[in-house]
Amino acid sequence: MFRYRTVLMLTLASFFCASCKNEPPDTRAQDERAIRDADAATLKAAQANDVDGAVANYADDASWLPPNSPLVHSKTAIRAGWAKLTGNPGFTIDWQINKLEVARSGDLAYTIYTYQMALDGANGKPITDQGKDMAADTFNSDLAVKSRVKTPESKHKTTKHRPRKRHKTS
Repeated sequence: MFRYRTVLMLTLASFFCASCKNEPPDTRAQDERAIRDADAATLKAAQANDVDGAVANYADDASWLPPNSPLVHSKTAIRAGWAKLTGNPGFTIDWQINKLEVARSGDLAYTIYTYQMALDGANGKPITDQGKDMAADTFNSDLAVKSRVKTPESKHKTTKHRPRKRHKTS
């Protein structure tokens, strides 16, 4: 009887512990909706030549791959690039998200999209462009991580080694 009770208690305890995992809720659908909404607002702003709205979702340390131009770093430089682009006569732009992935953890998302753009050239003739791009967003906290896991650097105490005494040989 004691053996059965012990087996039953261990079985129940293992099921109880297995169901106690603190897994965060899956928010990918809400995250995807928020990204699509922010993207739609950015597109609407770009189409209205609203530079501030077009760059509203860029981080201060973001990088931008403008069409047919060098890579641009920083929100300030990105804003200047958008201002130059939208300031062209005949400027129009459209883009479509072709793929959007959000990590289960909620700390990474990326979109792959295609765009179509037109503007008037120096001679007044329309210039059209189309292409593809990718946007990646990472989300992380500025708060310090409280971890009990020791890193390889912190596992070993720093010890000072004394040089060995050398024996004199005659």
